[in-house]
Amino acid sequence: MKIIYDVIKKPLFTEKGMEIKERENKILIQVASEANKHEIRQAMEEIFKVKVEKVATVSIKGKLKRHGKSIGRRSDKKKAIVTLKKGEKLDFVEGV
Repeated sequence: MKIIYDVIKKPLFTEKGMEIKERENKILIQVASEANKHEIRQAMEEIFKVKVEKVATVSIKGKLKRHGKSIGRRSDKKKAIVTLKKGEKLDFVEGV
């Protein structure tokens, strides 16, 4: 990937994601499926101005879905769990 703004798609606001954010200072985000750990780290540090300690990625295959006779498939996704260094904080929703 060449443009860092294409690497990070959106933050994932789930119960599990909010729990690890509060407890372990980890951020859960959806990333481009062709992005690697180095690109994700670089994008997080440049866009959000935080120091990243570790990046873990999870690839999720799309599920098969039926619509009557035809069978379709949801698109594949990739998630990243970004661990921030001690003292760093990132808040996507401020004022809540």
